[in-house]
Amino acid sequence: MRWSDFPKWGKWAADWAAQYHAGLRDRPVRAQTKPGEVLAALPASPPDAPQPIEDVIADFERIVVPGITHWQHPRFFAYFPSNASPAAVLADNLVTAMAPQCMLWQTSPAATEMETRMMDWLRQGLGLPDGFAGVIQDSASSATLAAVLVMRERALNWDGNAHGLPGQKPLRVYCSDEVHTSVDRAIWVAGIGQANLVRIPTQGPLRSMNVAALETQIQADLDAGYLPAGIVACVGGTGTGACDDIAATCTVARKYGLYTHVDAAWAGSAMICPEYRSLWAGVDQADSIVFNPHKWLGTQFDLSAHFVKSPEALTQTLAIQPEYLKTHGADGIINYSEWSVPLGRRFRALKLWFLIRAYGLDGLRQMIRNHVTWAQALAEKLRTVPDMEIVTDPVLSLFTFRWVPTGRDADQATLDLLTAINDDGRIYLTQTRTQGKLVIRFQAGQFDCTEDDINTAFDVITETAAKLKDA
Repeated sequence: MRWSDFPKWGKWAADWAAQYHAGLRDRPVRAQTKPGEVLAALPASPPDAPQPIEDVIADFERIVVPGITHWQHPRFFAYFPSNASPAAVLADNLVTAMAPQCMLWQTSPAATEMETRMMDWLRQGLGLPDGFAGVIQDSASSATLAAVLVMRERALNWDGNAHGLPGQKPLRVYCSDEVHTSVDRAIWVAGIGQANLVRIPTQGPLRSMNVAALETQIQADLDAGYLPAGIVACVGGTGTGACDDIAATCTVARKYGLYTHVDAAWAGSAMICPEYRSLWAGVDQADSIVFNPHKWLGTQFDLSAHFVKSPEALTQTLAIQPEYLKTHGADGIINYSEWSVPLGRRFRALKLWFLIRAYGLDGLRQMIRNHVTWAQALAEKLRTVPDMEIVTDPVLSLFTFRWVPTGRDADQATLDLLTAINDDGRIYLTQTRTQGKLVIRFQAGQFDCTEDDINTAFDVITETAAKLKDA
């Protein structure tokens, strides 16, 4: 295939994308293929001779599409959303065509300077103060790893990269049981060790980290010869939407000189709506924050917004400047590869620019408000259904429930209900465990979701439960 062929097939791809999205409600949300089915359909050896693009496309539709779980389906209520608005997709198509590697200012000045401006647009949209600077990471996992590395270096007086951890006091990092497992991985990669990630019990309706227990643990660790380094707090935890008391957590952190990182990967998008900001009150006191516009805001994966109060601490931890990465004759520039673990960087800011301009913050706010309103209404309807138990009340658009028919084990009944719902195909849900109970998670957040889609979810849940009860 040559560039002279591209207009024909590029138009085909654009038409296919529009038809795909228009017809998503007619497809089952979750892939219906069996394990190994796609692998068996792919030749074991690569072709030596070129093959017509028509054949490749035909195989794409025959093999690939049936094996895709449709994350853009308006009734995708599992995990968290991974949205792809048309405007952001268009921007990414342009980036893919140009294929720039944006590791340094000089390797694409527009990418660097647009990233600076877009992150400031987001900062303003979230209501964060001027003191925060932002960088686009690929995922919240990378931002959290960067934060943990900064915690480590600060606690070791910037000596960890130079001399490693042997001979140092054991570091301690604190979080609740509700944080994402990306925190565990960050602890592993940073060399701190799983045993030194200290889980603090939670309390209250938002399952917040017990701040009194946190301070008690920090003091006990100091007395035992450990070196407390930092705290990872969460806003909108993955399982049930747990939210820590950020202001109180940051107060403890300041008292003991610890770094505080706030993981708001999902819920952070909702903070463009001022009425939801009480969930992270005090966030202006944190050292760093991460949230994912590629979840609820409308840019497709990958685009994670990482805000820091001290870019100098981040670059002191991560920056390496061999001669071939230096930009001579240009003062005051930013090389965002010095703010990230990877050296290579995609031009992610363009899709954020297209998104915000195409829909405006007000349009994005209305989408989020609708999802919250509809999800909370669904929770209240399910609360009135016999044998349905709302286990955790809605946090924004996320709540959990379970099915407790008389005479059956509730965990097994709930799992049976979830399996039957997902096999039905009209909606897609996932499970978690909280308060010792197996529960079903529901969250609304897909870009094109409507109130009718939420009503369909109610119908599927209740109809499926009725069928299982009668079986």
